[in-house]
Amino acid sequence: MANRPFYITPDGARALRAELNHLWRTERPEITQRVADAAALGDRSENADYIYGKKRLREIDRRIRYLSKRLDNLEIVDRKPAVQDKVFFGAWLRLEDEDGHESVLRIVGADEFDLKKGWISLESPMAKGLLGKRLGDDVVVRRPAGDVEIHIVDVSYEPFEE
Repeated sequence: MANRPFYITPDGARALRAELNHLWRTERPEITQRVADAAALGDRSENADYIYGKKRLREIDRRIRYLSKRLDNLEIVDRKPAVQDKVFFGAWLRLEDEDGHESVLRIVGADEFDLKKGWISLESPMAKGLLGKRLGDDVVVRRPAGDVEIHIVDVSYEPFEE
C-alpha cells in the first residue's frame, strides 16, 4: 500500500473505525470462543464448526490488518472549500445528461463509495472528469461505457433536500 494519503469524509472515517472496533471487540472474540469450543470436541479434521471458524478468523484478521493500515493513511477532509461553486472532493452534484435525465452524485473516497446512494469514488472516471469544473459547466466524461456529456446543474457541500 502506498504512503500517499487516501481522502475520506468524516462519516466515512467513523464508519471504518466502527467496523474495526466491531471486528476487534465483538466478532473476533465470539468466533474465537466458537473455535475453542469446537476444538474441545476432539477430531478437528472433520469438525465443520472448527474448520469454518478458523477460516472466518483468518478473514477477520485480514480485514483488521487492512483497516488498521488504511486508517493510518487516511486524510479526513472535514472542511468546505473556499470556492463553493466548483467541484472538489465531498461535493454533492446535481447533473443532467444528454437525454435530460437528472441524477445526484457525491464524490467520496474509495473506501466509502456506494452506488445505491449515488456516491462515486474520487478515482472513478466520472469523478475525475468532474473535478475542478464549475456550476453550469458542460463536461464530456470519458467512461468505460462510452463518452457522455454532462451538465452541472448544482454543486453543494451539504446534501440536497429531497
